Amino acid sequence: MASATVTPPPTIHPVPVNPTAPENSDVTVTDPALVKRAVKAAALGNAMEWFDFGVYSYIAVTLGKVFFPSGNPTTQLLSTFGAFAAAFLVRPLGGMVFGPLGDRVGRQKVLALTMIMMAAGTFAIGLIPSYASIGVGAPLLLLAARLVQGFSTGGEYAGASTFIAEYAPDKRRGFLGSWLEFGTLAGYIGGAGLVTLMTALLSTEDLLSWGWRIPFLIAGPMGLIGLYLRMRLEETPAFAAELEKAGSSRPKTPLREMITGQWRALLLCVGLVLVFNVTDYMLLSYMPSYLTSELKYDATHGLLVVLGVMVLMMTVQPFAGALTDRVGRRPVIAAGCAGFLVLSVPALLLIRQGSLFAVALGMGALGLLLVCFTAAMPAALPALFPTKVRYGSLSIGFNVSVSVFGGTTPLVVTALIGATGNMMMPAYYMMAAAVVGGVAVWFMAESAGRPLPGSAPAVEG
Repeated sequence: MASATVTPPPTIHPVPVNPTAPENSDVTVTDPALVKRAVKAAALGNAMEWFDFGVYSYIAVTLGKVFFPSGNPTTQLLSTFGAFAAAFLVRPLGGMVFGPLGDRVGRQKVLALTMIMMAAGTFAIGLIPSYASIGVGAPLLLLAARLVQGFSTGGEYAGASTFIAEYAPDKRRGFLGSWLEFGTLAGYIGGAGLVTLMTALLSTEDLLSWGWRIPFLIAGPMGLIGLYLRMRLEETPAFAAELEKAGSSRPKTPLREMITGQWRALLLCVGLVLVFNVTDYMLLSYMPSYLTSELKYDATHGLLVVLGVMVLMMTVQPFAGALTDRVGRRPVIAAGCAGFLVLSVPALLLIRQGSLFAVALGMGALGLLLVCFTAAMPAALPALFPTKVRYGSLSIGFNVSVSVFGGTTPLVVTALIGATGNMMMPAYYMMAAAVVGGVAVWFMAESAGRPLPGSAPAVEG
């Protein structure tokens, strides 16, 4: 009987799920408990940052009287927003320092450092004497504290979103990333709510003499809690893999390569962040002052309306984040851009009617459109860059866009209204931002359900 020759089956080499991931990389199995801790620590830092923004925006009129005495309320408000915007001028510098440092020494260490600096800068504002006490030194000290805040926040958002994105499983990155902006809204609501409560309970004299200091002094204990949570975390699996590849030396990418080597992704990042932050700062930072200073709306009622809008956004936020995992980041961001392009004018016309119902309806519409960005961006932006430059390149792109366009929004719109007398300027500004954001969405790649560039696929354990 003749023996049969058995031909062995051909060797099959699996095709990597992520073409930009290292060859033969293993699948990363995430620990749900560790992921939850990472999300909490990152979100708390963002809450800390936006607690300060909420306080500063809602108490801007009072700060103008404390630090910039003048007979003209518009000049006081412009001076206060000028100090607010000055912090954004140094954010790119902070991004250029903390971002590359995070790609070299680790995300966790840098996020702990930014937490310390943010808390210190905010706490210091609460200790500054008034203009009546020390004269011109008061606004100079306010500016110095704002610059410390701005420098530290240059590494905060990019680091926090990178941290969550690199911990999250691919199929839930949108949902988990959305909690970063949930922290933003919670911090803003905390700061705004505290100012609203003080405005209602304290007399104008008490608020001017000592009450305004309370929200800033609270930042000290908040910062210590956030620092404790961040110090207990481990490095992300993606960064740990980069360390392992680098061997004994720390991974180091020149700053020039983070910019020139990622120019296309940086342009997309700038466009996406522009529409995200112009609309964000317009609604949450500028509108409280717009209602009181430009429309002569009752201060307490105006603050409560915006506070209610933020509560609405918080309620919707996690569901919108989960939606981006199902339908993709691009459709959700595109819907937000289209909405702001079409509805900005009608919404502002409603707000300008002045009745509580009309103001709430117009602000609510803008808030729900903004959720399209707050839910999608924390997952979409880190996916623009590979692991080895993610923190650095994202910090640079994000902070340049925020500094030039986002943080200057209250100042620019206030100045445009003063120069033209046109009270519809906020709507036109948001429409222009929506056009830029729409172009960026058109050219960006979909990242939902896919591994991060340069990283192995991540699945839930």
